[in-house]
Amino acid sequence: MESAKILDIGTRRELFVDRYLIDSMDGASLKLNEPRDEGPALRFDRPWEGLYPCYATVFKDGDVYRMYYRGRTEVSGGGGSSAVTCYAESTDGVTWARPNLGLFEVTGTRDNNVVLANAPRHVGNFSPLLDTRPGVDPAQRYKAFAGGPPTAFVSADGIRWAKLREEPVLSHDRPAWDSQNLAFWSESEGCYVGYFRTHRPSPDVEGHGYRWVSRSTSEDFVSWGPLLEMDAGDTPPEHLYTNGTHPYFRAPHIYIALAKRFLPGKAALTPEQANTLVVDPGHGTDSSDAVFMTSRGGNQYDRTFMEAFIRPGPSARDWVARDNTPALGVVPTGPRDLSIYRVSHYGQPTAHMTRYSMRLDGFVSVNGGYAGGEMLTKPFRFEGSQLELNYATGAAGGALVEVQDEAGRPIPGYELDECRLIFGDEIARTVSWSAGPDLGALQGMPVRLRFHLSDADLFSMRFRA
Repeated sequence: MESAKILDIGTRRELFVDRYLIDSMDGASLKLNEPRDEGPALRFDRPWEGLYPCYATVFKDGDVYRMYYRGRTEVSGGGGSSAVTCYAESTDGVTWARPNLGLFEVTGTRDNNVVLANAPRHVGNFSPLLDTRPGVDPAQRYKAFAGGPPTAFVSADGIRWAKLREEPVLSHDRPAWDSQNLAFWSESEGCYVGYFRTHRPSPDVEGHGYRWVSRSTSEDFVSWGPLLEMDAGDTPPEHLYTNGTHPYFRAPHIYIALAKRFLPGKAALTPEQANTLVVDPGHGTDSSDAVFMTSRGGNQYDRTFMEAFIRPGPSARDWVARDNTPALGVVPTGPRDLSIYRVSHYGQPTAHMTRYSMRLDGFVSVNGGYAGGEMLTKPFRFEGSQLELNYATGAAGGALVEVQDEAGRPIPGYELDECRLIFGDEIARTVSWSAGPDLGALQGMPVRLRFHLSDADLFSMRFRA
């Protein structure tokens, strides 16, 4: 077996969302898993929310779940002079409430959940974050990008916001910004990372080319470096209307990107349907869905999967232009589950936020069918003494694990036939061999793992003490 670079994973949880840890597969494959539609989480039925809510952000803040989204009081979809930023909160991520904040008078009342108004250049794409940088000033624990070029906002409570400074914190010479521009503190990169709407020039696309994504970094959220266009490798160019990039909460060195893919001119509705369903018939001329990408830092996206992650849906109301915009953020909503949110029925009286659920780490799995398949990892070093798996099998299936040395030779006591069969459906199962689960003697040594999977899915792994 050829020598390979030895990875150092320590005690990190590794998801199989890309081929970072995978050397080879035989009879096994990576499978993109479909989220479960849990129905409406919040119906946008208040006068200040309007028919065009968009650019939502969701994050868990201690015991509170926070949601921010754009509302518009005008009936048509054009312009942004009546845009506001709305806020909802939840104790479980499932049932959401709008607090009456009393901060701004909108549509004749202060009994509303508006956190920003009267600033049309900023509220159309207000995108907040919970700043997790060690030592962050409590008065700036919440930050946000808004407008274009982006202006930075800060807040001590996530409700009352003020500009960090009057001038935008970035500039750019190409038309951009007209989407959800976002940022976060990256624990793995040790800096703030921002992802922004730019355009990728193309002679095949009229106007500014493809809607695309570029990124920048900053040490202080004020001074940002040059924009670097994201590289998606040898994949077909597509319009990415939003990018939704953020650290996955159980493995923050992996950035999950739930992006809105936009297909201009691909109309699923007839003109007659558009006139019936949407207030602005022009919104019946395009289609969109959600795609799944990842990044491990730098200006590289992994697009292992070109298929839709969240399809539009069975109703004609799900097939209008600029619909199906995923919210920024994935949050835990149970001991086994996480939730994803999406704006549905854009431009229609039935506009709402849909919640989707899936198992923890469940975006992608290494799948072995009934006949069995194998996956071999690249060589790596680890810390800890036990191997923990997130997996699911059929009743007739199971999984086995073999520990090998760097050259691919089975290590005595940890051979495949010494592994106790793993079957069931668990988020955290400790692997054991005939001699027990202890791997402490192998800590710090280059090893490989060989997985045999039969009617089984492997979602993630990690080593722990």
